[in-house]
Order: sequence, then structure tokens, then C-alpha cells
Amino acid sequence: MAAEKNATAFDPFETFRKMRDTYLEGMSKVMIDAVNTEEYAQASGALLNNYLTLSAPFREAMDKAMIMALEQFSLPSRQQVVALAERFTNLEMRLDDLDAKLDRIVELSSASRRATADISHDGKRVRAEDGKSRKPTRRKQ
Repeated sequence: MAAEKNATAFDPFETFRKMRDTYLEGMSKVMIDAVNTEEYAQASGALLNNYLTLSAPFREAMDKAMIMALEQFSLPSRQQVVALAERFTNLEMRLDDLDAKLDRIVELSSASRRATADISHDGKRVRAEDGKSRKPTRRKQ
């Protein structure tokens, strides 16, 4: 039984795993050092610039083909969707402005009603209850 436990505990690939982990750690350090240099940044920038320059005509052709296909299927293009979104945003902002103005008008109207509710028709000041005016009471003489 002891021999069986030792046989199952031995892993022939453990050595390879340790070698792999050591290799990956070493390569990781080397790559981090290489990527953090100014030369690497310049080289990758030049490569990206060349790629974008060379791919521009293909991208333009693809955009034109996509616009034609969208028109055939009666679907909006990206530019049309963006323009529509801008118009909706503009409408939303205008509605918010109108809502704020209406709130201000209601507030001023309520304040005006409260002020006029405290004054009777003959110009004498009387107390109003619940925003409703009442006529002043006359004393019997």
C-alpha cells in the first residue's frame, strides 16, 4: 500500500510545470522592460500610423458599401442615427427648460394668489384661510 501511494504521488510533469513557470516569469520581466521603453513606443506608433494610412482606402470603400446596403434595406446609417440622437437631446434640453419655466410661472402665480387673497375688495387686509379669501366681518354698532 505504501508503494502505491508513492507511485500516485509522483508527477512526471511537475518538473515541466516548474520550468514553464520560471520561463514565463523571466519572459514577463523581459517583455515589461522592453515595452516600457521610448523606442518601443515610437516603433509601435509608426507601425500603427502606417497601418491606418494603408487601410484608409479600404475602410472608405467598406463605408460606402455599407451605406448602400443600409439604403437597400431601408435602415439608417450611423451618421443619421447620430444626427437623430443630437436632435432628441436638443428637444430634451428644450423640454427641461420649458418645464423649469412653467414651474417658475406656477410658483409666481401661487405667490400672487396668496398675496391677493389677504386683501379684500374694499382694500382692507383680512386673514385668508387655505389660500381662499374671505370678506371682512363688520361689527354691529
